[in-house]
Amino acid sequence: MIIRIFAILPFLVLSACGGSEPEPVAIDYPTTATIDHVDTYHGINVADPYRWLEDDVRESGEVKNWVDAQNAVTFEYLDSIEERDIIKKRLTELWDFERFGMPNKEGGRYYYSYNDGLQNQDVIYVQSSLDDEATLLIDPNTWSDDGTIAMSSYYPSPDGRHVAYLVQDGGSDWRKAQVMDVETGKVLDDELEWLKFTGLAWAGDGSGFYYSRYPETSEDVKFQSLNMNQAVYFHRLGTSQDEDSLVIAHPESPEWGYSAAVTDDGEHLVITVWQGTDNRYQIMHQDLTDPDAAPRFLIEGFDHDYTLVGNVGDELFFRTNKDAPRNRLIALDVDNPEPENWREIIPQAEDVLDGVSLVGGRIIADYMQDAQTVVKVFDPDGNQTGTVNLPGIGTAYGFNGTFDDPETFFSYTSYDTPTTVNRLDVSTGEVTVFRKPDVDFDSDDYVVKQVFFESKDGTRVPMFISHRKDIEIDGNTPTMLYGYGGFNISLTPGFSITRLAWMEMGGIYAVANMRGGGEYGEEWHKAGTRLQKQNVFDDFIAAAEYLIEERYTNPSRLSIFGGSNGGLLVGAVTNQRPELFGAAVPAVGVMDMLRFHEFTAGRFWVDDYGSSEDPEEFEALYAYSPYHNAKPGTEYPAILVTTADTDDRVVPGHSFKYAAAMQQAQAGDAPVLIRIETRAGHGSGKPTDMIIQDYADRWAFLVHNLDMQLPEGYGS
Repeated sequence: MIIRIFAILPFLVLSACGGSEPEPVAIDYPTTATIDHVDTYHGINVADPYRWLEDDVRESGEVKNWVDAQNAVTFEYLDSIEERDIIKKRLTELWDFERFGMPNKEGGRYYYSYNDGLQNQDVIYVQSSLDDEATLLIDPNTWSDDGTIAMSSYYPSPDGRHVAYLVQDGGSDWRKAQVMDVETGKVLDDELEWLKFTGLAWAGDGSGFYYSRYPETSEDVKFQSLNMNQAVYFHRLGTSQDEDSLVIAHPESPEWGYSAAVTDDGEHLVITVWQGTDNRYQIMHQDLTDPDAAPRFLIEGFDHDYTLVGNVGDELFFRTNKDAPRNRLIALDVDNPEPENWREIIPQAEDVLDGVSLVGGRIIADYMQDAQTVVKVFDPDGNQTGTVNLPGIGTAYGFNGTFDDPETFFSYTSYDTPTTVNRLDVSTGEVTVFRKPDVDFDSDDYVVKQVFFESKDGTRVPMFISHRKDIEIDGNTPTMLYGYGGFNISLTPGFSITRLAWMEMGGIYAVANMRGGGEYGEEWHKAGTRLQKQNVFDDFIAAAEYLIEERYTNPSRLSIFGGSNGGLLVGAVTNQRPELFGAAVPAVGVMDMLRFHEFTAGRFWVDDYGSSEDPEEFEALYAYSPYHNAKPGTEYPAILVTTADTDDRVVPGHSFKYAAAMQQAQAGDAPVLIRIETRAGHGSGKPTDMIIQDYADRWAFLVHNLDMQLPEGYGS
């Protein structure tokens, strides 16, 4: 597979028609101090009165006091919503089902993640064969009392003797690597620090692994300073980190990052060099069979995507968008890597080639067809030999394995289908279920469909709409519109307990596949970036207008939700069309578009957003930046901003400043609140009980502000 850089309650029919608009609640917002700070960009003075809220909450008493005061107001409001406890109870019931990850087969053993339902963190099991009893190997739930220390990823060694894994504390992007002996369960003394944006790539003999790290920095700037000067090291088991061998670094290019991978045969080290988020890479290679060989460039210049798939001998297979905006598969010989010597294995097709695997002597390719998965099987020369049949509108992913092993596993999911893990025998094409979850609902009670609408400029945009079959489409149903629209990320159908709960309560759930994503390839992505970012907001607004025009809902019952880049999306369109929505929930959003590149990983996002340092891009950014476009005297919809104090991906100062500005600007009766979680980050590693409480608060906020009536007997 591509090595990536990173039963329903028997209610009566729901009446979604509330009797009246939600009664306004008088909110005494905390006073937020302002300062006379002005920045000048290309001759334009830009005020930043809440600049002080950028300070790290762990280091600044003033910011901590503000956070405490805001949380006090927010939770007093949420505590007053009587449906909140009912929603939390039902979310907890729905969440309590067994979940399984795809098996990872190494050294004759199968490893997979598991959660019994309400465990805060997934555990790792291992078994010697699919018929043997599984043994608990790693349990992160024992690492902390509150469940906030997580295992972000794990990597079995090729010989199956060890598992290396990355530990995440409090949701931070920083990782610590540790190693366990599989036979004894003993954690070795090997411990590596200052890892971020990296995987672990074992040497073929299992003697150690390659990894990427940043230089050590001081604790007071650890969660806000820019991440620069990443380098690749090799760690040999049984040694200390300060003995690790430097494999590659380019101090003259401090913005470069690296992702190391070792081919299944252990003969090739492939280092993907990156400097942003737009999937344009350089490729380096080291012959691991030659002790005197050093890494050298195979492909230079950050011009295109080259994503390693695997190898057959000295040929490396890459998915690339060079001369193919919807991707193709090529093979290059490490001794003759020039483009004129490449072999095209699978040419570009009408659909986007998303994932590729070399398994069991075949090539398995999954395509996105209007944001749905289609899986095809090819021989090594690129001739199609079959397909993998899927049950409906959904997403399939996985297909990991080795070229000499016909066994592989994949997951299938959709909005109405919990994630099922399947085993595929590549040689026969037989698909069998490995693990299927049992969730307390009936998928036959739900409908999932895809529609298409026109954006402002006439572009045809797809959208998925899911809801209970007994919902009456009368223009009055509470609806949640979700979106992302950036960084080449595609929103394909997937099961979620939180979305199921929303639909179970009688809500409609819609997902717009806007420009900026990867649903239709690189051209679709680029059409929503930099100077064309407004296209994304126009697409989202058009999706909202479609839902209203087609009588799914109306503005007072329409909510919007998105996280990270999706939080930016929600913030921007709330400012641009406040009358179109009844409620908005921007989560961990990028809200100050003039300064995002000054913190942690923000500099990587210039690829998608552009930079305020460029005059033309500054003009575009300033025009939609959520923080800078809060207009005093405007009646905004109900807004619940969410963030976390340990978010070092999108630092919480973004949300702090935006919430302060919107509270000051709000001229209507709808609340503008901010919910700030502690011991949590951008989202990954968050314990189950914290997730349940978070969504109970969000959905309760929407239930109240959309005047949504829960079905009779709901949660009882």
